[in-house]
This record gives sequence, C-alpha cells and structure tokens, in this order.
Amino acid sequence: MIFRYYLSRSLPMGTKSAVDLMESLSEVHFSGFHMDGLEQRKAGTEQPTTSATDMYKQPFVIGVAGGAASGKTSVCDMIVQQLHDQRVVLVNQDSFYHNLTEEELTRVQDYNFDHPEAFDTEQLLRVMDKLKHSQAVDIPKYDFKGYKNDVFPARRVNPADVIILEGILVFHDPRVRALMNMKIFVDTDADVRLARRIKRDTADNAREIGAVLDQYSKFVKPAFDDFILPTKKYADIIIPRGGDNHVAIDLIVQHIRTKLGQHDLCKIYPNLYVIQSTFQIRGMHTLIRDSQTTKHDFVFYSDRLIRLVVEHGLGHLPFTEKQVITPTGSVYSGVDFCKRLCGVSIIRSGESMENALRACCKGIKIGKILIHREGDNGQQLIYEKLPNDISDRHVLLLDPILGTGNSAVQAISLLLKKGVPESNIIFLNLVSAPQGVHVVCKRFPRIKILTSEIEIGLNEDFRVIPGMGEFGDRYFGTDNDDQQVVPPSQ
Repeated sequence: MIFRYYLSRSLPMGTKSAVDLMESLSEVHFSGFHMDGLEQRKAGTEQPTTSATDMYKQPFVIGVAGGAASGKTSVCDMIVQQLHDQRVVLVNQDSFYHNLTEEELTRVQDYNFDHPEAFDTEQLLRVMDKLKHSQAVDIPKYDFKGYKNDVFPARRVNPADVIILEGILVFHDPRVRALMNMKIFVDTDADVRLARRIKRDTADNAREIGAVLDQYSKFVKPAFDDFILPTKKYADIIIPRGGDNHVAIDLIVQHIRTKLGQHDLCKIYPNLYVIQSTFQIRGMHTLIRDSQTTKHDFVFYSDRLIRLVVEHGLGHLPFTEKQVITPTGSVYSGVDFCKRLCGVSIIRSGESMENALRACCKGIKIGKILIHREGDNGQQLIYEKLPNDISDRHVLLLDPILGTGNSAVQAISLLLKKGVPESNIIFLNLVSAPQGVHVVCKRFPRIKILTSEIEIGLNEDFRVIPGMGEFGDRYFGTDNDDQQVVPPSQ
C-alpha cells in the first residue's frame, strides 16, 4: 500500500492511476517493450527466438598492417605458432590484387601495387563475410609473374576461431576495419624496411638493385606516406621492430587467449563484461532458475548474486592513489574510492538490487525510473526521480534482466538527456539476452554492461530463455494476484 501511495503522489497529471500501474506491473517483465511494437506480435510476425544467438557466434578477427617489409608476415607467423591449439587461418591482402589488363601489362613497371585501388576490396569483403559466418571460402592465389589471380588453383579456407588479415592497406577501408576485433600496426624504421626490400627483391626475385630503388622512390615510399602511415592511428597495438619484438607478441597472444576464453559476445563488444563463472555462481544460478525454489531461497541466492554483480561493477569505477598510515606506523599505498557515485533502478525489478548497492556504498543516492509498456508504440516513460547533480556523477543503472534491451535504451537515453556522460554509466544485470546486449551496445558503445550470465536468447513471447521467470514477482512475492508486498525501495 505504501508503494501505491508513493506512485500516486509522484506521477504527472494525465497518467494512469497508481492502482492501474500496480496491476499492469504484475504482468510479464520483458525488460523493455517489444522490438517493433505490439501489433507485430498480435499479427504473428516472425520475431527473434533462441536460434538468434547463432548470429553472434563469430571468430576473433585480427588485422595486421604496416609498410612493405616491415615484418608483418613474421608477426603473423609467430601469433599462429603460439596459438597452435586454436583454429587459426591467415588471409593475405596480396591475394586480392586486381588482374592487370593487357594494356597495364605492357606498362607493368608504371603500375602502382601499393595504391588502394590495386586491390579488389569488394572480393576481400565477401570472403571475410563468409568466414565470419562460419562458411568455407576459396581464396585466390595471385601470380606475381603473370599478374593474374586465376592461374593457380584457389586455396580452400575453412572456418576458424581466429582470422588474421594481413596486408599493407588492411586499415585503409573503414568497412574492412569494422570487421576487426584487434588492429595491430607493425612499425619498423624506413631504412630497415628498404634494406629488407632490396635483399628480398634482389636475392629472391632476381631483380636489379637499380630497379628496386626506382620502384621504391616512385611508388613504395609515396604510397607509404600517403596511404599506409595515416592508418597507424586506427591501430589498437603498435609493435616496433616487428617479429623481433617477442615481448609484444607474447602479450598479444595472451590477450587473444583471454578473449577466446570469453563469451562470443565479449569478442564483439569490448564494453561487455561477464563475471567469471565458478561452481558457487553456477550453483546459485541453478537455484534461482529452479521453478520449485521457495521465495525465501530465491531472494537469498538472488541477493548473493546481485552483491557479486555490484562488487564487480564498482571495480570498473575510476580510482585515485592514496597512502595511509597503518596501526604499525607503516605506510600503505592503496587507492581511494570514487566519490561521485549514484545508483538508478529501473522500477520495479531493479529495486531488488538496491539493498546490495547500499550495503557496498554507505549513504549512496539512488534514483528511480519507471518505464511502462503501453499501446502500439511499445513504451512510455511514466516516472523518474533522479539526483539533481546526476550529470556530475558516475551512474550504476540497475535491472536484473536485460531482455529486448528497449527499456534499457530509454533509461540510458534519459540519463544522457540529464547530462550524464555515456562513459559514466555502468549497466548491471543478473542475466542478459544476446538480443538486448546487441541493441544496447550498438546504440551506446561507451557504456559498460556487466552481467553474471549470457542467456540463450528470447522466445516468441520475448521472454528470456532459459531465464528465471518473472523476476519481480518471484523476488517481491507477487506471483499471486491477491498478494500485496511492498518492495524495499523507500
């Protein structure tokens, strides 16, 4: 009854009564409105189901760029060698040179093989798209003597866990860059690259040193300055000295192994974090997902899991170094907690996470957002009460279930309108459906999402599968219509 009174005093004029809202809030919680409105659902339009998760299972793609003779091939070979227990394929940009016309063949010495237009980028994109969707492809073998890609049989490449795309200009086209989960630029001194090129072309290709230098000054160096070097700014990692830098390559391999051990969605979205599972966490998930679990046990183990999620979320906040004097008179170098912090719960399921946040952060301010699904537009913001200075704070957004992601999008959009920087928002969930992760991460790439498990997906009723049922009803004990329980929110 207290909760009803609280809403009735806070709602703006013209909205539903508090009693109507409480009755509607007892319906199934989708953590958001239907993706394309309620009419599609009524009309039986096909919607994403559990099979939709297949679209998110993609390989880890690494791009390796740098000037000619910078050591890209050596870096790639060392990565492949150290990832010997993984399925790794190497795709060379050189395989996608255009076939030269008869006219171009007569003047091949004037053809610039270091220019972006020398490559068939459209064919490269088609090949990469198939590999990312776990389809085998045929990659051409370019004949560097006849300047054709149809002389030799194509190389059959099967799907893999890791795809390494190597070439001087793999960072030049934004469509190719968008395919990559990691971008490496091999940065080697120009004199070293020229010396390697002279040695390679004279010894391996039987070319005159004068011709090598002429091509370098006419095409290679200008193309490097105009097209290759500017793409260095897109790199996530810059490796000086190429294959000679064993420390850098070891660190890269460690990072790749970490990514491969994560959920596939974490490979796609670097702002998604999933708590590392243990038997304790798995056991608690088993209990709260069991339909036979009592309300008391459901609340107890949900609270334990929520506390873990909150603690991990707090670990992503900025900190400052701080030194203190211990009782023994010694100096301890530690860190100081983030001071400007608040929580925001999405009513009503999000209120189940407030006690854990208060237990971790004494005296923390907590705001509320109520989003009620109504009508064909699928959403309506009913109520919000936020700290006046929220734009100056880091915000922990609370909702135990991330389903379609649409209510989350509206809540985050409201926070942004209030002046909260996107990078200052951490969205905490117990479980997240891939569809919701996709929606939120695509729309807000700078927020962080932290969850304890990724679900299989959504069913035709937009309920999370396998899920745990209607979380708010199970937590607050409102499974039955005749029960009236006051949520712990005031």
